[in-house]
Amino acid sequence: MKKFENGNLKKNSYSVPPVDRAIRLLRYIGEGNKCRNLTKASNHLSINRTTLIRLIHSLLDNGMVDEIGENEGYRLGVGAITLAAKAIESRDIVQMSLLPIQELVEKSKMSAHLGILDDIEVVYLSRVTPTTHLVSNMHIGSRLPAYASSIGRAILSELSETQVRNMYKNRALEGATNKAPKNVRQLLSQCKIDAKRGYVWSTGMIEPGIGSCAATIFNYEGFPIGGLNVTGPKDVFTNSNSKQAIIVREAVLDAARATSAAMGFRLD
Repeated sequence: MKKFENGNLKKNSYSVPPVDRAIRLLRYIGEGNKCRNLTKASNHLSINRTTLIRLIHSLLDNGMVDEIGENEGYRLGVGAITLAAKAIESRDIVQMSLLPIQELVEKSKMSAHLGILDDIEVVYLSRVTPTTHLVSNMHIGSRLPAYASSIGRAILSELSETQVRNMYKNRALEGATNKAPKNVRQLLSQCKIDAKRGYVWSTGMIEPGIGSCAATIFNYEGFPIGGLNVTGPKDVFTNSNSKQAIIVREAVLDAARATSAAMGFRLD
């Protein structure tokens, strides 16, 4: 598979601080924090309280957040939801993965997800769940640390060592269990193993008791543009050579190949 030649996913120096603060606030509210306690929100976001109030009113004026009720806080508004819907609809990868992910759920009997890399996090763009009690708690818009999530690992395994080092330069590896890499050296070792295997097999790295299998999605140029996975009880992933594990693994790889082919990728 081709790898990025010189990509650097670090944020550039042209960022505008007021815009960054507004985006941080939107994400904070989108994660379910209602900002009822403005002092607490101010401290959490490292935004001056007066600035925070002004940001909230600007977002209210533009329909990006709504006031839930008197002194009840805020939630994402129709404006933000509309923008998010348009952003998702504009990504061909979401449309192209719909059928493969549905087939993946039918074969594996587990929840399946599609995600992309955003800096050092994976953002979930779609989710399909089976008609059983084994339903994932990950939702569209959820974020996980790329170095520990199965989708993130699948994408990182297709990047060069230089890219991975640049991504995590002066960045903490956090948000996972003690099974995850503790430093960049361990992360690079993990990437090599995942790349050689051609898929990711993970147990308890993000959440104890939960296992996952993921594979990379490529575009027509052979660039890794996303990944998909299934998640389920850890027991299913304990023995990677069991009959059920083999079914799950092949289903994930088939879905990733089908989505990559729909994106124009051809394996020469």
